[in-house]
Amino acid sequence: MKSFLTFIFVLFILNTSFGQLANNNTFSVQIDGKDFVTQPRRIKIGSYWWITANAIKPDKSLRMWLYNWNRDKDASLEAGTYLVVDADKPDTKENKKKVEDLGKYKGIVVIKYVEETREPRMEYHVGKSQNNDETVEVKIAADGSIEATFNGTLAGSYWKEKATATVFGGLGRIVNKMEDKAKTSATGYDSDIDPEGNGYKKQDKTDKIVLTNGKFKLQIK
Repeated sequence: MKSFLTFIFVLFILNTSFGQLANNNTFSVQIDGKDFVTQPRRIKIGSYWWITANAIKPDKSLRMWLYNWNRDKDASLEAGTYLVVDADKPDTKENKKKVEDLGKYKGIVVIKYVEETREPRMEYHVGKSQNNDETVEVKIAADGSIEATFNGTLAGSYWKEKATATVFGGLGRIVNKMEDKAKTSATGYDSDIDPEGNGYKKQDKTDKIVLTNGKFKLQIK
């Protein structure tokens, strides 16, 4: 009984302590024909740009990592065409050679999509970019903001929480999930929205996740 009351109290605190942080960024894409519209966030680490677009009820996260091999790590993202590559093996010698030899790409992009299919984060549908010669087009607007357009097909997989993680994690695991949900909702950054290496098992079922009419705009100043 005490544990249950603690759980309810944590939920109350989380739901009343956070307020969504607004920004002027925009992100929209059709995922298997369904609209996904949200306000993205960006993180810059060296030459890597990480754009994360998240939503709740159900939890969804579409993340894109953009990288330019030849750019100064302190510079802004360059306009041009970026090659979409395998999310699990992005920075291979083959990919680097392809970018450098063809001369038409500024760098590479990795895309990963995660959607909660059973609450609270019990099951997921995950999509990862592949080496399909797909691209992301980046433009720099007059006000310095970054605009991009993209389409693509992700390799889809399904994940289910392991019975051992559910049993041994108990109430503490549920509380952690609800905390992560609250953080995602409050900040716009994904908080632990990923089943891989987190107590989940990949299922045999696979499919394709199709992204169409994708675009985002990031205000830099």
